[in-house]
Order: sequence, then structure tokens, then C-alpha cells
Amino acid sequence: MARHAGPPSGAPDAPDNDAVAGTVRLEARVFGIVQGVGFRFRTMGKAEELGLAGEARNLSDGSVAVVAEGSEPQVRALLDWLKSRNTPGRVERVDDSFSAAQGNFRGFRAH
Repeated sequence: MARHAGPPSGAPDAPDNDAVAGTVRLEARVFGIVQGVGFRFRTMGKAEELGLAGEARNLSDGSVAVVAEGSEPQVRALLDWLKSRNTPGRVERVDDSFSAAQGNFRGFRAH
């Protein structure tokens, strides 16, 4: 039977969570006028352009929560975009934190 690319012969198989090794997770909360202006869908488009997985969702306080996973340069590019004047609406503040990717997203979605 053919084997997928993996560790060299004789090496132990890597655990599933190693699929996200070398990737990071951004959790950001975006404040300002960011609901009802296409912010989540433009964020999804930018994240897809950068090859990221995750989600953007409206929160009841009027902010938007963004979770994105991928390589650090691409994730940081999304964060830079979130803080730029290129987003729809008006971003007043972005609270962000980085951690190791968890690998529980397939693609990026806005909801």
C-alpha cells in the first residue's frame, strides 16, 4: 500500500496536531464601525487571499471577532490590514493576541 509523505522510514508517525506546526493563531477583536459595512466578508476575502483559515463573526457589543491561523507572515499581514484604513467601516481599535495554531478550521468563514 502506498504511504503518504511523512516521516522517513523507521521514524515514528507524527501526531495529527503536528499538521499545524510552524503556524500561528491570531485572535483579534475589532472595535469601531465594523458591523453592517461588509467588514466580515472583506476580512474573509483578505484572509483567503493570504491563505489563512479561521472565522470572522459579529459580537453583540458591535465589535467583530476574528480568528485566523496560518504562517506567521500571512497572519501578521492580516492583522496589519485589520489595523489599516483599507477595511470597510471605521476601525477604532484592534485588540490582538497570538498563540500556537490549533488547526480546527478548514478555510475561512464569515458568520
